[in-house]
Amino acid sequence: MSDTRHSPRRPRAVVVWTLLLTSAATFMASLDNLVVTTALPIIREDLGGDLAALEWIVNGYTLPFACLLLFASALGDRYGRRRVFASGVALFTLASAGAALAGSTDALIAARAVQGAAAAALIPLSLTLISAAVPPERRGAAFGIWGAVNGLAIAGGPLVGGTITEHLSWHWIFWLNIPIGLLVLPLVLTRLPESRGPVKRLDAVGTALASAGLFGVVLAIVRAHEHGWTSTTVLAGFALGAVLLYAFVRHESRTPEPLLPLGLFRSRAFTAINITSLLMYAGMFGSIFLLTQFLQLIMGYSPMEAGVRMLPWTAMPMIVAPLAGALTDRIGGRPVVASGLLLMAIGMGWFALYADPAVSYAGMVPAFILCGIGMAMFFAPSGAMAMGAVPPGMQGIASGVNNSAREVGGALGVAVLASVFAARGGYASGQEFTDGLVPALWVAVGLLVVSAAVITWLPRREDGRPGAVPGETPDTRPADRVPA
Repeated sequence: MSDTRHSPRRPRAVVVWTLLLTSAATFMASLDNLVVTTALPIIREDLGGDLAALEWIVNGYTLPFACLLLFASALGDRYGRRRVFASGVALFTLASAGAALAGSTDALIAARAVQGAAAAALIPLSLTLISAAVPPERRGAAFGIWGAVNGLAIAGGPLVGGTITEHLSWHWIFWLNIPIGLLVLPLVLTRLPESRGPVKRLDAVGTALASAGLFGVVLAIVRAHEHGWTSTTVLAGFALGAVLLYAFVRHESRTPEPLLPLGLFRSRAFTAINITSLLMYAGMFGSIFLLTQFLQLIMGYSPMEAGVRMLPWTAMPMIVAPLAGALTDRIGGRPVVASGLLLMAIGMGWFALYADPAVSYAGMVPAFILCGIGMAMFFAPSGAMAMGAVPPGMQGIASGVNNSAREVGGALGVAVLASVFAARGGYASGQEFTDGLVPALWVAVGLLVVSAAVITWLPRREDGRPGAVPGETPDTRPADRVPA
C-alpha cells in the first residue's frame, strides 16, 4: 500500500465510514480514560483502597497508553494502520471484559493497563486514517468532528460512569464497551482502506528506548503523590527515564530509519502544539479528578446526579467542536486554541474562587460552560494542527508524539494536583477537602495560562490552515527530505 501522500481522493462513502468508525473506536477509548472518575467512591467502598489506589485505577490506564503510543504508530506505519487499529479494537474489547470481571483493586488496575495498551493503537491511528481519507481542505472540519467525539467522550465519562454506577453497578461501565467493540471490529476490517507510512523496517532499539524512557518518567509522576516527589524511588524513576530518553535521542540522530525523525521538532508548530497539549491535559485531567469527587463527597450528589450536573461542561464539545473545526479551516488553529485555553483558565479560576463546602450548584454552572467551550475549542483544531505541521508521510508518528504528550500531561496533572490537594487538605471534612481543592485548581489555572502563551508562539504560516501545509516552509519539508 502506498504512502498517504500518493493516495487518490477517497470516495465520499469511504470518508463517511472512516469518520464513523474511527470516531466510534475513539469514543470507546477516550470514554474509559475518565469513565471511572464518578465511580471511584463506589469502587473504593466495594474493593477498598486509599487515595493512591484510586489514582492507580486512573493512571493504570494512562501509563501504558503514554508509553506505547509511538510504538503503536510505528507498527501502523510499517504493517498497516487499519490492521493495527483493528487489533487495538479487539484487545480493548477483551480488556474491558477483564475490567468488568475484576474482583479486586489489583485485578482492575491490571485490566485497565491492558485497556491503555490497546488504546495506544486506537487514538493516534484514528488521526492518520482520517488524514488518509479526507482531502486536505476538509481536514479541519473532519478533525472538528473527531474532536467533538473525543471531547464528548472525555468530558462525558463522569456522566456515563455515574449513571451506570448508580442504576446498575460500576462493572457495567466496562461491559458497555463489549457491544461497541463487537460492532466496530468487522466494519473496520471491511470498510476502512489500508494505508502505510514510509517506514521500511521497525526501529527496534529506538522503540525499546522510547517506551522504557517514557515508562520511567510517567511511573515516577504517578508514584510521586504516594511516595513524595523527593523520595528515592521517584527520583530514580525520573533519572532512569531521562537517561533512556537521552539515549533514544542519540540513537535517533544516528540511525538511517528512526522511529522519530528529530527534524520534525524544527517546526515551531509541531513543538508548540505538543507543549500546549501536555500542559492543557495536565490542567484538565487533574481538575476533573478532583471536581467529580467534590460534587459527590462534599455537595452530596449521587454518581448519576454528579454526572448530570456536569452536563453544561460535557455537552459543549458536541455543539462547539464542529464549529471550531470549520473555523480553523478559515482562520487557522492558533486563535481558536488560544481562546479556548483562556476560557478554560477563566472557568477553573471561577471554580477556585467559588469553591466552599456550602457552595450552590447554580454558581458553578458558568464555570462548567466556560470549561466546556474552551475544551471543545482546543480539541477541534489541535488534531489538524499536529497533522498539518509535518509532512504527510510522517503523520503517523506525529500523531503518536502528540498523543504521548497529552497522556503524559494527564498523568502529570493528576499526580501534581493530587499532591497539592493532599498537602493542603484531605477527606476528613468538607472544609478540609475544599482547603486542598482550591490551591490545586489555581495550579490548573496556571498550567492553562502557560499553555495559551505557548500556542501564541506559533507562527501564522504554520497555524493549521490548509494553505500552511508541509512542503511550503523550510521547517516542514517533504518526508523524504526531513533530516533525522
